[in-house]
Amino acid sequence: MNDKPLAHLFPGWFAIVMGWSGLGLAWHRAAPLMGEAAQGIALVAAAVAALLFVLLAAAMLLRRRRHAQALRDDLAHPVRHTFFAAIPISGLLLATLAVALFGPEVPGARTLWWIASLAQFGITLWVLAKWTAGPAGGPGHKPNWSAVTPVLIIPIVGNVLAPLAGVPLGHAAWASAQFGLGLLFWPVVLVLNFVRTAQAGMPPERLLPSLFIFIAPPAVVGIAALQYGAPAPLPWMLWGMALFHALWAGTQLRRIAALPFGIPHWGMSFPLAALVVLSLRLAATPDGAWLRVPALALLALASLVILALSAATLRGLRAGTLLVAEGPAVVPIHAQPGAA
Repeated sequence: MNDKPLAHLFPGWFAIVMGWSGLGLAWHRAAPLMGEAAQGIALVAAAVAALLFVLLAAAMLLRRRRHAQALRDDLAHPVRHTFFAAIPISGLLLATLAVALFGPEVPGARTLWWIASLAQFGITLWVLAKWTAGPAGGPGHKPNWSAVTPVLIIPIVGNVLAPLAGVPLGHAAWASAQFGLGLLFWPVVLVLNFVRTAQAGMPPERLLPSLFIFIAPPAVVGIAALQYGAPAPLPWMLWGMALFHALWAGTQLRRIAALPFGIPHWGMSFPLAALVVLSLRLAATPDGAWLRVPALALLALASLVILALSAATLRGLRAGTLLVAEGPAVVPIHAQPGAA
């Protein structure tokens, strides 16, 4: 059996789980406006996310056994190492989805949340230590600017996801501490990305879809702010920031659509879903009635994007253009169904 493609299954593939988990949360939040049909779609999205998580986790374990050097290369890579955080982030999102759909007493959610939470905390420490060590380390080294991309938000700012399930599960103290970590580093990572652009230029073109990741921090912090009962202006401020980042990233859609499809395109999925969740939450407030129709339109857009990404991924797997060494895939995301 040829398992060569398995060597190239880097952890960024868990962004697919993040996208489908976010879609499930978005449709669940739409249920008060759309009824049982929305809840049914949320359950389907949750099932897809859970299945993908299990399949990818099994594949990653198999890869570790058969292609240990490829795993070590990912750990040492200046950008790919940050994608390891997509694994615990996926766990946090699955726990959040389980609690949202079935309540805090759902079996396994508490254990999954603790494992994912602690793993995310540990990866944050590892990534920051790796970045400050620089390419070679030692006295007089310089920080590794090639490691600074929007993807850095996943391992560092991703900690803000902890309260979404942690508070309902009864672990508010630790969840809030972890939330504070992500909240502290959010503006730091944002500034670092601007400085990196000035110091070393823009990240590689194939990472252009990762600009959408900037939507996620204000959207998730806004959701958490509502959960914590923050005063009304704050969630709306965060929604405005998330919306601006979405529109800003949207100015690059023409360039993104022209790129060969690759797993980095999945960086668009969860941030859009998070913006939908926050929009729907705000639409349910007394001041947010005007937001209902735009929020549902955003839900439709996020759903179409994730379905398009899923179809492009299946085409890429069938064409053998995704699980390959380095270079990007050659399957356009806008290809018609049935295209190679």
